[in-house]
Amino acid sequence: MASVASWADQVRNQRRETAPWHFIDIPINQPSLDMARDCPKEGCVISKIEEFSKVLADPKLTPQQKKEPLMFLIHFIGDMHQPLHCSDNKDRGGNEVRLQFFDRTNMSLHSLWDGGLLSRLPAEDQLFADYSKELTHSRARKLGKGDVRKWANESHQEAVDVVYGNLPKTTPIKIGEEYEKAADPVVRLQIERAGARLAATLNKALK
Repeated sequence: MASVASWADQVRNQRRETAPWHFIDIPINQPSLDMARDCPKEGCVISKIEEFSKVLADPKLTPQQKKEPLMFLIHFIGDMHQPLHCSDNKDRGGNEVRLQFFDRTNMSLHSLWDGGLLSRLPAEDQLFADYSKELTHSRARKLGKGDVRKWANESHQEAVDVVYGNLPKTTPIKIGEEYEKAADPVVRLQIERAGARLAATLNKALK
């Protein structure tokens, strides 16, 4: 699963029609998702997760027919738990917001949440060990409840409250320990939610 998790990004330039599938632009000045307003006709991360989940659950389709939808699904459930993939402030999901992150200059807000904050967390093996101790079966079931639209609204709210809500109003924007302290619990929780919800989605589709 890990070996194909980034496949959807790798084919994005060759298959330009898939680019809008990685996100949904829910305005941060709106309280929640509105599919008619926020998801274009070419699709968005929410519509594609719903579509590909149905493909996986279809007993008439062959494993080969399900292969690509499965790879997209693995990636997109991860994508939608990055809050800026479910929110927009008329800034292309934070890509047009430039900032300084400790000694790293001219980073976008989107890149900060894609990898900058992660780079300062413990190593991957340590994080996995921590999650393995904390994510009990009962907690995984609790996190896995709901549907993709509810999950998108959660991601959107994290963007409103923390991603933009704690963003310094200074120019240039300098991100330091205060912002990182507020952001880290969100990053950790979103990773945990994404894992539990990917498992729940696959278990339901492939049962």
